[in-house]
Amino acid sequence: MTDQIKTAAEAFEADALPRVHEVHTDPDKANASNVKVPNAVANTPVKSKSPAQWAYERVVLYLKKFEEELDEDHEVAMGFTGADAGVLRIEGMGYFDPDVLTFYGTDPAGGRMQLVQHVSQLNVVLRALPKAVQEDAPRRIGFQLVEDLEQDAKTS
Repeated sequence: MTDQIKTAAEAFEADALPRVHEVHTDPDKANASNVKVPNAVANTPVKSKSPAQWAYERVVLYLKKFEEELDEDHEVAMGFTGADAGVLRIEGMGYFDPDVLTFYGTDPAGGRMQLVQHVSQLNVVLRALPKAVQEDAPRRIGFQLVEDLEQDAKTS
């Protein structure tokens, strides 16, 4: 038995089926409503997911959709809201149940960075940064994360 109290909005979100609704001025631009949801995400009931897993999966889908819009000269990075920490070139992402997400990467100067964030404080600003000069091809972390989700479905 738990003494945790949830707001009506939190209870509703926990019971909601995965769905998304977006409207854009340009219908050809990034739109999460037309993202193919991997089977591992779609076939796992929302009620069985921790807040961290639920947030992780949704951010992964937004990352992949954002990367689909990038040209070969740019990679995804994230800016920080409410902080002067700059931007983090996203090179990895994970979650720690029940409620923490983490982003791994580097700053524009190549310094190592990691953001650890509680799901209740989650704010992610996706940005396009010129790819690292030494790299031949841009790295696409969103595509790798979706592939990982799909692999989990095959092994479960």
